[in-house]
Amino acid sequence: MTAEYSAVGERSGEWTADILGPPYQQRTLPLAPDEEGDVVATLVRCAVPAVRPSPAGGAARMDAVLYVHGWADYFLQTEAAEYLTRAGFPFYAVDLRKFGRSLRSWQTPGYTSDLAVYDEDLAAAIQAVRDDVAEKAGPGVTPTVHLLGHSLGGLIAALWADRNPKALGTLILNAPWLELQGSSFLRSLATYLVDPLSKSNPLYPFRLPDMPGYWQSVSKEAHGEWNLDPVWRPMASFPIRAGWARAVLAGHAAVERRLDIQAPALVLLSDRTHIQLEWSAEMMTADAVIDVEETARRALGLGRRVAVFRYPGAIHDILLSRRAVREEAYRDLAAWLSGYPAEGSPGL
Repeated sequence: MTAEYSAVGERSGEWTADILGPPYQQRTLPLAPDEEGDVVATLVRCAVPAVRPSPAGGAARMDAVLYVHGWADYFLQTEAAEYLTRAGFPFYAVDLRKFGRSLRSWQTPGYTSDLAVYDEDLAAAIQAVRDDVAEKAGPGVTPTVHLLGHSLGGLIAALWADRNPKALGTLILNAPWLELQGSSFLRSLATYLVDPLSKSNPLYPFRLPDMPGYWQSVSKEAHGEWNLDPVWRPMASFPIRAGWARAVLAGHAAVERRLDIQAPALVLLSDRTHIQLEWSAEMMTADAVIDVEETARRALGLGRRVAVFRYPGAIHDILLSRRAVREEAYRDLAAWLSGYPAEGSPGL
Protein backbone atom coordinates (compact mmCIF):
# COMPACT_ATOMS: atom_id res chain seq x y z
CA MET A 1 0.00 0.00 0.00
CA THR A 2 2.74 2.51 0.93
CA ALA A 3 4.83 1.97 -2.22
CA GLU A 4 1.78 2.15 -4.51
CA TYR A 5 0.47 5.25 -2.75
CA SER A 6 3.80 7.06 -3.04
CA ALA A 7 3.59 7.10 -6.84
CA VAL A 8 0.24 8.96 -6.96
CA GLY A 9 0.65 12.41 -8.51
CA GLU A 10 4.39 11.84 -9.02
CA ARG A 11 4.52 13.16 -12.56
CA SER A 12 1.99 15.96 -12.37
CA GLY A 13 3.07 17.75 -9.20
CA GLU A 14 -0.62 18.54 -8.60
CA TRP A 15 -2.43 18.27 -5.28
CA THR A 16 -3.80 14.75 -4.84
CA ALA A 17 -5.48 12.76 -2.06
CA ASP A 18 -3.24 12.05 0.92
CA ILE A 19 -3.02 8.78 2.83
CA LEU A 20 -4.49 10.58 5.88
CA GLY A 21 -7.74 11.19 4.00
CA PRO A 22 -9.80 14.42 3.94
CA PRO A 23 -9.05 17.23 4.58
CA TYR A 24 -5.44 16.34 3.67
CA GLN A 25 -3.85 16.53 0.24
CA GLN A 26 -0.28 16.05 -0.91
CA ARG A 27 1.89 17.47 -3.66
CA THR A 28 5.22 16.16 -4.92
CA LEU A 29 8.10 18.68 -5.03
CA PRO A 30 10.81 17.62 -7.52
CA LEU A 31 14.39 18.11 -6.32
CA ALA A 32 17.79 17.76 -7.98
CA PRO A 33 18.84 14.09 -8.38
CA ASP A 34 21.58 12.74 -6.12
CA GLU A 35 23.93 9.75 -6.31
CA GLU A 36 20.99 7.37 -5.81
CA GLY A 37 18.82 8.87 -8.56
CA ASP A 38 15.66 10.96 -8.59
CA VAL A 39 14.75 12.75 -5.35
CA VAL A 40 11.56 14.45 -4.20
CA ALA A 41 10.07 16.09 -1.15
CA THR A 42 6.33 15.89 -0.44
CA LEU A 43 4.17 18.75 0.82
CA VAL A 44 0.97 17.95 2.73
CA ARG A 45 -1.73 20.51 3.38
CA CYS A 46 -4.76 20.74 5.63
CA ALA A 47 -7.87 22.78 4.74
CA VAL A 48 -6.96 26.48 4.53
CA PRO A 49 -9.34 28.94 6.28
CA ALA A 50 -10.28 32.44 5.12
CA VAL A 51 -7.83 35.26 5.68
CA ARG A 52 -8.04 36.83 9.10
CA PRO A 53 -8.88 40.56 9.10
CA SER A 54 -5.78 42.72 8.95
CA PRO A 55 -5.17 44.96 11.99
CA ALA A 56 -5.76 48.71 11.76
CA GLY A 57 -6.70 48.52 8.09
CA GLY A 58 -3.20 47.44 7.05
CA ALA A 59 -2.35 45.06 4.23
CA ALA A 60 -3.99 41.67 4.55
CA ARG A 61 -1.69 38.90 5.72
CA MET A 62 -1.85 35.24 6.62
CA ASP A 63 0.46 33.13 8.75
CA ALA A 64 1.06 29.53 7.72
CA VAL A 65 2.79 26.77 9.69
CA LEU A 66 5.20 24.35 7.99
CA TYR A 67 5.93 21.18 9.97
CA VAL A 68 9.18 19.18 9.63
CA HIS A 69 9.21 15.62 11.04
CA GLY A 70 11.95 13.81 12.92
CA TRP A 71 14.23 10.82 12.23
CA ALA A 72 12.60 7.68 10.74
CA ASP A 73 9.36 9.64 10.78
CA TYR A 74 6.76 11.44 8.66
CA PHE A 75 3.84 13.83 9.14
CA LEU A 76 0.92 12.28 11.02
CA GLN A 77 0.06 14.93 13.64
CA THR A 78 -3.46 15.56 12.30
CA GLU A 79 -4.94 16.75 15.58
CA ALA A 80 -2.38 19.55 15.90
CA ALA A 81 -2.81 20.46 12.22
CA GLU A 82 -6.57 20.77 12.52
CA TYR A 83 -6.41 22.72 15.78
CA LEU A 84 -4.06 25.33 14.30
CA THR A 85 -6.02 25.47 11.06
CA ARG A 86 -9.22 26.18 13.00
CA ALA A 87 -7.31 28.83 14.97
CA GLY A 88 -6.59 30.64 11.69
CA PHE A 89 -3.14 29.31 10.80
CA PRO A 90 -3.07 27.23 7.58
CA PHE A 91 -1.06 24.11 8.29
CA TYR A 92 1.36 22.35 5.95
CA ALA A 93 3.94 19.63 6.48
CA VAL A 94 6.88 18.45 4.43
CA ASP A 95 8.14 14.88 4.28
CA LEU A 96 11.82 15.40 3.50
CA ARG A 97 13.66 13.43 0.83
CA LYS A 98 13.98 9.70 1.60
CA PHE A 99 11.45 9.90 4.45
CA GLY A 100 7.78 8.99 4.57
CA ARG A 101 5.82 9.95 1.47
CA SER A 102 9.07 10.92 -0.26
CA LEU A 103 10.85 7.59 0.28
CA ARG A 104 11.41 5.60 -2.93
CA SER A 105 12.36 1.95 -3.34
CA TRP A 106 15.86 2.69 -4.70
CA GLN A 107 16.82 5.01 -1.84
CA THR A 108 18.65 4.48 1.46
CA PRO A 109 15.97 5.47 4.01
CA GLY A 110 16.68 8.80 5.68
CA TYR A 111 20.29 8.95 4.49
CA THR A 112 22.31 12.07 3.91
CA SER A 113 25.93 12.93 4.60
CA ASP A 114 25.19 16.64 5.07
CA LEU A 115 22.16 18.19 6.81
CA ALA A 116 22.48 21.24 4.54
CA VAL A 117 21.09 19.10 1.69
CA TYR A 118 17.65 19.78 3.19
CA ASP A 119 17.99 23.47 2.31
CA GLU A 120 16.58 22.53 -1.10
CA ASP A 121 13.64 20.65 0.43
CA LEU A 122 12.75 23.52 2.77
CA ALA A 123 13.16 26.21 0.12
CA ALA A 124 10.84 24.31 -2.23
CA ALA A 125 8.29 23.65 0.52
CA ILE A 126 8.25 27.23 1.81
CA GLN A 127 7.82 28.65 -1.68
CA ALA A 128 4.99 26.19 -2.40
CA VAL A 129 3.30 27.16 0.88
CA ARG A 130 3.56 30.87 0.10
CA ASP A 131 2.18 30.35 -3.40
CA ASP A 132 -0.72 28.22 -2.14
CA VAL A 133 -1.66 30.62 0.64
CA ALA A 134 -1.48 33.64 -1.65
CA GLU A 135 -3.59 31.92 -4.30
CA LYS A 136 -6.34 31.02 -1.85
CA ALA A 137 -6.28 34.27 0.11
CA GLY A 138 -6.42 36.62 -2.85
CA PRO A 139 -4.52 39.79 -3.83
CA GLY A 140 -2.77 41.92 -1.25
CA VAL A 141 -1.90 39.04 1.06
CA THR A 142 1.63 38.63 2.40
CA PRO A 143 2.08 35.00 3.49
CA THR A 144 4.34 34.54 6.51
CA VAL A 145 5.72 31.08 7.26
CA HIS A 146 6.43 29.75 10.75
CA LEU A 147 8.65 26.65 10.78
CA LEU A 148 7.79 23.89 13.29
CA GLY A 149 10.47 21.17 13.54
CA HIS A 150 10.45 18.01 15.65
CA SER A 151 13.55 16.15 16.95
CA LEU A 152 15.97 15.75 14.00
CA GLY A 153 13.65 18.07 12.09
CA GLY A 154 14.20 20.59 14.88
CA LEU A 155 17.96 20.41 14.41
CA ILE A 156 17.57 20.76 10.64
CA ALA A 157 15.17 23.69 11.07
CA ALA A 158 17.44 25.48 13.56
CA LEU A 159 20.51 25.20 11.32
CA TRP A 160 18.44 26.33 8.32
CA ALA A 161 16.99 29.32 10.19
CA ASP A 162 20.52 30.36 11.17
CA ARG A 163 21.55 30.33 7.48
CA ASN A 164 18.37 32.10 6.34
CA PRO A 165 17.85 34.92 8.85
CA LYS A 166 14.99 36.73 7.09
CA ALA A 167 12.96 33.77 5.83
CA LEU A 168 10.63 33.06 8.76
CA GLY A 169 8.03 34.63 10.99
CA THR A 170 9.07 32.45 13.94
CA LEU A 171 10.81 29.15 14.60
CA ILE A 172 9.11 26.51 16.78
CA LEU A 173 11.10 23.48 17.93
CA ASN A 174 9.26 20.48 19.36
CA ALA A 175 11.82 18.50 21.41
CA PRO A 176 14.68 19.36 19.03
CA TRP A 177 17.69 17.04 18.90
CA LEU A 178 20.34 19.68 19.66
CA GLU A 179 22.93 17.47 21.36
CA LEU A 180 23.93 13.83 21.55
CA GLN A 181 22.26 12.09 24.48
CA GLY A 182 24.52 12.67 27.45
CA SER A 183 27.00 15.44 26.77
CA SER A 184 29.32 17.19 24.35
CA PHE A 185 32.13 14.95 25.67
CA LEU A 186 30.31 11.86 24.42
CA ARG A 187 29.70 13.62 21.11
CA SER A 188 33.42 14.38 20.77
CA LEU A 189 34.22 10.74 21.44
CA ALA A 190 31.58 9.56 18.97
CA THR A 191 32.90 11.95 16.32
CA TYR A 192 36.42 10.57 16.80
CA LEU A 193 35.13 7.04 16.28
CA VAL A 194 32.76 7.83 13.40
CA ASP A 195 34.99 10.07 11.26
CA PRO A 196 37.25 7.38 9.75
CA LEU A 197 34.31 5.15 8.79
CA SER A 198 32.28 8.05 7.39
CA LYS A 199 35.09 8.76 4.94
CA SER A 200 35.93 5.19 3.93
CA ASN A 201 32.43 3.67 3.98
CA PRO A 202 29.73 6.33 4.61
CA LEU A 203 26.86 3.85 4.20
CA TYR A 204 28.29 1.50 6.83
CA PRO A 205 25.44 0.55 9.22
CA PHE A 206 26.29 0.52 12.92
CA ARG A 207 24.98 -2.42 14.92
CA LEU A 208 23.18 -0.72 17.75
CA PRO A 209 20.69 -2.27 20.18
CA ASP A 210 17.02 -1.89 19.27
CA MET A 211 15.13 0.53 21.50
CA PRO A 212 11.44 -0.04 20.70
CA GLY A 213 10.14 1.57 23.88
CA TYR A 214 9.37 4.99 22.40
CA TRP A 215 7.63 3.45 19.36
CA GLN A 216 5.51 1.41 21.78
CA SER A 217 4.58 4.58 23.66
CA VAL A 218 3.27 6.15 20.43
CA SER A 219 1.87 3.28 18.38
CA LYS A 220 -1.76 2.24 18.62
CA GLU A 221 -0.52 -1.34 18.18
CA ALA A 222 1.13 -1.10 21.59
CA HIS A 223 0.46 1.50 24.31
CA GLY A 224 -0.03 4.68 22.27
CA GLU A 225 -2.87 6.37 20.37
CA TRP A 226 -1.51 6.73 16.83
CA ASN A 227 -1.53 4.65 13.66
CA LEU A 228 2.06 4.39 12.37
CA ASP A 229 3.06 3.28 8.89
CA PRO A 230 5.39 0.24 9.32
CA VAL A 231 7.68 1.30 6.44
CA TRP A 232 7.78 5.02 7.08
CA ARG A 233 8.08 4.66 10.86
CA PRO A 234 9.34 1.17 11.69
CA MET A 235 9.56 -0.11 15.25
CA ALA A 236 13.33 -0.56 14.97
CA SER A 237 13.90 2.83 13.27
CA PHE A 238 16.19 3.10 10.22
CA PRO A 239 19.79 1.80 10.32
CA ILE A 240 22.26 4.38 11.66
CA ARG A 241 24.93 4.84 8.98
CA ALA A 242 28.39 6.34 9.40
CA GLY A 243 27.98 9.25 6.98
CA TRP A 244 24.63 10.22 8.47
CA ALA A 245 25.98 10.01 12.03
CA ARG A 246 28.85 12.32 11.11
CA ALA A 247 26.39 14.85 9.60
CA VAL A 248 24.25 14.88 12.75
CA LEU A 249 27.27 15.22 15.04
CA ALA A 250 28.48 18.16 12.93
CA GLY A 251 25.07 19.76 13.41
CA HIS A 252 25.30 19.29 17.17
CA ALA A 253 28.77 20.86 17.15
CA ALA A 254 27.41 23.90 15.28
CA VAL A 255 24.70 24.32 17.93
CA GLU A 256 27.31 24.12 20.69
CA ARG A 257 29.24 26.96 19.01
CA ARG A 258 25.97 28.96 19.25
CA LEU A 259 23.73 29.98 16.38
CA ASP A 260 22.40 33.44 15.57
CA ILE A 261 18.77 32.82 14.68
CA GLN A 262 17.04 36.16 14.13
CA ALA A 263 13.45 34.90 14.24
CA PRO A 264 11.80 34.51 17.66
CA ALA A 265 12.16 30.88 18.71
CA LEU A 266 9.92 28.72 20.89
CA VAL A 267 11.21 25.39 22.22
CA LEU A 268 8.78 22.77 23.60
CA LEU A 269 10.17 20.13 25.98
CA SER A 270 9.04 17.51 28.44
CA ASP A 271 9.94 18.13 32.06
CA ARG A 272 12.13 15.01 32.34
CA THR A 273 14.03 12.29 30.47
CA HIS A 274 13.69 8.53 30.87
CA ILE A 275 15.72 6.51 28.32
CA GLN A 276 15.86 2.72 28.45
CA LEU A 277 15.92 -0.22 26.02
CA GLU A 278 12.56 -1.80 26.85
CA TRP A 279 9.18 -0.16 27.35
CA SER A 280 7.88 0.68 30.81
CA ALA A 281 4.89 2.71 31.98
CA GLU A 282 7.27 5.51 32.97
CA MET A 283 8.00 6.10 29.28
CA MET A 284 4.43 7.34 28.80
CA THR A 285 5.18 10.48 30.81
CA ALA A 286 8.80 11.35 29.92
CA ASP A 287 11.05 11.97 26.93
CA ALA A 288 12.61 8.62 26.00
CA VAL A 289 14.83 10.00 23.21
CA ILE A 290 16.71 13.19 24.15
CA ASP A 291 18.21 14.70 27.29
CA VAL A 292 15.72 17.49 27.97
CA GLU A 293 17.93 19.36 30.46
CA GLU A 294 20.87 19.48 28.06
CA THR A 295 18.49 20.49 25.27
CA ALA A 296 17.08 23.34 27.37
CA ARG A 297 20.61 24.63 27.95
CA ARG A 298 21.50 24.37 24.25
CA ALA A 299 18.25 26.09 23.27
CA LEU A 300 19.30 29.31 24.99
CA GLY A 301 22.23 29.57 22.57
CA LEU A 302 20.09 29.48 19.43
CA GLY A 303 19.45 33.22 19.28
CA ARG A 304 18.63 36.30 21.33
CA ARG A 305 14.86 35.67 21.52
CA VAL A 306 14.24 32.12 22.74
CA ALA A 307 11.42 30.88 24.96
CA VAL A 308 11.47 27.39 26.49
CA PHE A 309 8.13 25.86 27.49
CA ARG A 310 8.18 22.71 29.64
CA TYR A 311 5.33 20.18 29.72
CA PRO A 312 5.13 17.82 32.73
CA GLY A 313 4.19 14.33 31.61
CA ALA A 314 5.02 14.88 27.93
CA ILE A 315 6.71 12.23 25.79
CA HIS A 316 9.36 13.02 23.18
CA ASP A 317 6.87 14.37 20.65
CA ILE A 318 4.89 16.89 22.67
CA LEU A 319 2.15 16.84 20.02
CA LEU A 320 1.65 13.07 20.44
CA SER A 321 1.58 13.11 24.24
CA ARG A 322 -1.50 12.26 26.30
CA ARG A 323 -4.47 14.46 25.53
CA ALA A 324 -4.25 16.99 28.37
CA VAL A 325 -0.58 17.66 27.60
CA ARG A 326 -0.92 18.00 23.85
CA GLU A 327 -4.00 20.22 24.12
CA GLU A 328 -2.07 22.59 26.38
CA ALA A 329 0.67 22.66 23.73
CA TYR A 330 -1.89 23.41 20.97
CA ARG A 331 -3.19 26.39 22.94
CA ASP A 332 0.34 27.63 23.56
CA LEU A 333 1.20 27.34 19.85
CA ALA A 334 -1.89 29.29 18.81
CA ALA A 335 -1.12 32.01 21.35
CA TRP A 336 2.52 32.14 20.22
CA LEU A 337 1.57 32.48 16.56
CA SER A 338 -1.02 35.14 17.36
CA GLY A 339 1.49 37.09 19.43
CA TYR A 340 4.09 37.57 16.71
CA PRO A 341 2.89 39.73 13.79
CA ALA A 342 4.92 39.34 10.62
CA GLU A 343 8.32 40.95 10.79
CA GLY A 344 10.20 38.59 8.49
CA SER A 345 11.05 38.96 4.84
CA PRO A 346 8.56 38.00 2.10
CA GLY A 347 11.05 35.58 0.57
CA LEU A 348 14.32 33.68 0.81
